[in-house]
Amino acid sequence: MRLALISDIHGNLVSLDAVLQDIRLEGVEQIIFLGDAATLGPQPREVLARLQELNCPCIMGNHDAFLLNPALLSEYDAQPWVHEAVIWCQMQLTPTDLDYLRTFQIMLEVTLDPDQPLASKMLCFHGSPRSYLDIIVATTPKKKLRKMLNGHKAAVLIGGHSHVQMLRQHNGAMLINAGSVGMPFKKTPFKGTPRILPWAEYAIVSWRNGVLSVTLRRVPVSLEAIHATARASEMPDRQEWVNNWQLPHQLW
Repeated sequence: MRLALISDIHGNLVSLDAVLQDIRLEGVEQIIFLGDAATLGPQPREVLARLQELNCPCIMGNHDAFLLNPALLSEYDAQPWVHEAVIWCQMQLTPTDLDYLRTFQIMLEVTLDPDQPLASKMLCFHGSPRSYLDIIVATTPKKKLRKMLNGHKAAVLIGGHSHVQMLRQHNGAMLINAGSVGMPFKKTPFKGTPRILPWAEYAIVSWRNGVLSVTLRRVPVSLEAIHATARASEMPDRQEWVNNWQLPHQLW
């Protein structure tokens, strides 16, 4: 089995289509979406339509939950620009779009090889098995991480939410962050608004003849197209969103 794990699209259809093209070239058998589909970017409805076309399993992210229950956003310690962007996104969506978001799952368990269910078990979530708000990074202390995993065990534990790709070993398990399709961050945590890297990210998990492997991929995207879709939208703070994208010469 060969699976593509995509996460944190955040209304960026240009980057999603670039990733889907790469996935097609890789011959992946199934796609799993790990949450945060529509908010913060300029094309929320278009992204939801593309996800529905894929007919893939979808995990509930915190921003998906905010759209379904705006009261949750008030309890979330977010920057004012996040609140404005989520409210704008909600106004773009139809009742049918919201019904689709309600089909998203909190977690998903996948067996990569039915003949070796323990060795090939994969658990998919957004932030952690405990909460879609948890942030797991490479430096998260083991004691804190154990609480976030909430007793769940698998050969592969994979999520998103932090917008930073990661591959970490934890008690023999592969702990993975697939990164962000639509807004890959230069670092997390950050102050103010994030710096966004000039590519799209996702992960491939494969099982072949008992061999488990993980590939973290960075896909080139057209910053010109991304900027153009933002400027053509009515998204709040769209110029600041455009300015937050890093150019290649600004990275190192």
